[in-house]
Amino acid sequence: MNAELGIIEGYYGKPWNWEARRETVTFLASHEYRFFLYAPKFDGFLRERWMEDHPRETFEALRSFSRHCRGIGVRFGVGLSPLNIFRDFNAEARKRLSGKLAALDEIGLDDLALLFDDMRGNMPDLAARQVEIAHFVAAHSKATRLIVCPSYYTDDPLLDRIFGQRPVNYLEDFGNALASEIKVFWTGEEVCSREYSPGHLARVSEQLRRKPFLWDNYPVNDGPRMSRYLCLRAFTGRPAAIGEKLAAHAVNPALQPVLTRIPALTLAESYRKGESYQYGAAFLRAATAVLGAELAAQVQRDLLLLNDSGLDRLGERAAKLRARYAALSHPGAREIVAWLDGTWRIGGEDMPTG
Repeated sequence: MNAELGIIEGYYGKPWNWEARRETVTFLASHEYRFFLYAPKFDGFLRERWMEDHPRETFEALRSFSRHCRGIGVRFGVGLSPLNIFRDFNAEARKRLSGKLAALDEIGLDDLALLFDDMRGNMPDLAARQVEIAHFVAAHSKATRLIVCPSYYTDDPLLDRIFGQRPVNYLEDFGNALASEIKVFWTGEEVCSREYSPGHLARVSEQLRRKPFLWDNYPVNDGPRMSRYLCLRAFTGRPAAIGEKLAAHAVNPALQPVLTRIPALTLAESYRKGESYQYGAAFLRAATAVLGAELAAQVQRDLLLLNDSGLDRLGERAAKLRARYAALSHPGAREIVAWLDGTWRIGGEDMPTG
């Protein structure tokens, strides 16, 4: 069974513009992608300043994008991160959250993601507090699907080092108390998981009392280290057999909206072809569909440099690459040039520290 595919725009750093979002969702809608969640970390009105309304211009852009998604058969949603609201969910917080949900309803939502990620969570009753908020949101939102991201959304001990030791039995307590119709995000054995196995997903399903809604952190490249690489290679480690173990499969895209379509296409092919999937051939087919045959062949030749070497190790080859792609008029080539120029570099100050 193929998983429902979609995009969750959940990265840090330089955001896509609205034209890029429309072009990307339209392109991917014709390749089996069925939902788009707007949740970029740069949007403070969904995170640090969540109690405030979006500026009118942004609000209208969101409403227009919602109409566009729905018009092409794609579910639209927003990711709300009410920063540390679980520390004191008092009457005032409830009032402000209810008002925010009403404002988001005006945009037109099919999906709402309630995100508790990247917040300190070393509290013994964390699961109960977050479940209470999730149930409140479910009762006050018109969205027809609610997906919650727990504070500890992976087995990766990295989260415990940054945000505090997770409470004992946190995942089990969270899953047991949460209403069965609410979905739960999970990134896998790592924050950026190399692979997903049916066995791992079955274990998580048992803990959560539901199939996980996969938040796949590939090809996202938004960290201080990752932003120095273009994540272009085809998906691997996602066998089609995991589809029946998932509620859905959400891809966190790269900072480059055109280039991110290449791996996105290969994931759809992996599900479609199952055991017949070959990642090398899938890459070239996807790159050709996105970039055209000539540019795709060039990117394939440069894949080791673009995907694996990283900006800091290109040396004098960087100038040669830049000249090569600057001579081409395709928007994908322009993204490569911008990446070589450092447009998407991210520093440690742009990432959470707890």
